[in-house]
Amino acid sequence: MEKIELFTDSSVNPQNKIGFATFLQKNDKKISLDILKSSIKIKKFENTSSTKLELQSFLWALEELEKEKKDISNFLIEVYTDCQNIISLQNRKERLENNNYHSKNGKLINNYDLYKEFFDKTDKLNITFIKVKGHKKTALKNEIDNIFNLVDKASRSALRVYFKFDKIKDTNEY
Repeated sequence: MEKIELFTDSSVNPQNKIGFATFLQKNDKKISLDILKSSIKIKKFENTSSTKLELQSFLWALEELEKEKKDISNFLIEVYTDCQNIISLQNRKERLENNNYHSKNGKLINNYDLYKEFFDKTDKLNITFIKVKGHKKTALKNEIDNIFNLVDKASRSALRVYFKFDKIKDTNEY
C-alpha cells in the first residue's frame, strides 16, 4: 500500500478570527526540504478559532488529496500535527457520538459539524495520527520535525504577512 505523509498546521489571530491553514503532502520518498517548502499549500479561513482552524486545516488537506488522488482510501495516510485536539479525537469519538455532540448540560458543542465531518472522512480511511512536538530546539529535531517546521513557519508567516499588509492598506502607506 502506498503511503502519504500529510503535515498540517495553522495559525490564527483570535481577535480578528482570521487564520491560515497549511499542509504538505509527502510520498514516502526522499525529497529535499527546499522542494518540500515550495510544495506547501496555504489557505485563509475567516470567522475561526484555533481549535476550529486545526480541524478546517486537516479537512481541507483531505479534500485536496481527494481531488489529486481520487480515491485516497487506497493509501496509508500518516498525519503529522501538533494539535492535541486532533490527536485525541479518536479517543473521544464514542462519547461525542453517543451524546449526539452535546455537552453534559445539553448544549450542542462548538464545531460539532466539523467533528462529524472529521469522523465521516477518517472512518473510511487507513489513517494514523502522529503527534509532533512543535518548536523543538534545532539540535533535537529529526527529519519529521524539520518537515513539520516548514509547515508551521508557513502558517505563521502567512498570518504575519496578511496582517502587516492589512495594516499598511488601512493607513494607505503603499
